[in-house]
Amino acid sequence: MSLPPEANTQINRRNGLQRLLLACGALSFAEQARAGGQIEEPLVDSVRTALSSAIQNAAPPVPEFADTESRLKYLRWLGAMSERLKKKKPDWETRKEFLQTVWYESKRAGLDVSLVMGLIQVESNFRKFAVSRVGARGYMQVMPFWTRVLGDGDAGKLFHMQTNLRFGCVILRHYLERERGDMFMALGRYNGSRGKAPYPSAVMGAKRNWDWAV
Repeated sequence: MSLPPEANTQINRRNGLQRLLLACGALSFAEQARAGGQIEEPLVDSVRTALSSAIQNAAPPVPEFADTESRLKYLRWLGAMSERLKKKKPDWETRKEFLQTVWYESKRAGLDVSLVMGLIQVESNFRKFAVSRVGARGYMQVMPFWTRVLGDGDAGKLFHMQTNLRFGCVILRHYLERERGDMFMALGRYNGSRGKAPYPSAVMGAKRNWDWAV
């Protein structure tokens, strides 16, 4: 038996809505697989002191180089990364300042710059004012409790670019040391999903977008 046109229209709309809801559910699941936050853990006094010192050193992100070749290497990196980041940050000065700070804070914490770029891509997609469903903030999605544990408790400062990148890099370095160099476990701890593969796999996959050969 054929249905009247208005009935077919209602069925098509209902099917379309169901497909949309399923698609949104799949997207939500994908975001939850990567979204998360660091879990507050007790810190021994020596670790707290070391981390606080690393955070509170307010040196500006001005690269210094031992020789001309090192400076030229940095400038080549800056040029290459600037081209890759142009769609996310169209303004050259903004892009330059961001990349310079990522480079500085990554090196300062002894981290691979491309790894940090990959982590930022997964965590915030390079959005300075990103806030996750659990309250993590900024480029590297730092949980607000860290400002209480290591700083003055002002979580609003996590939207400041250098502050956010410094917290993120120092925390990841801390987790990497706790996991004895195991990057898979350190990334999981950073995300609050220690031992699970989706987040470390996402970061390492994104890292390939920022790998650079001299």
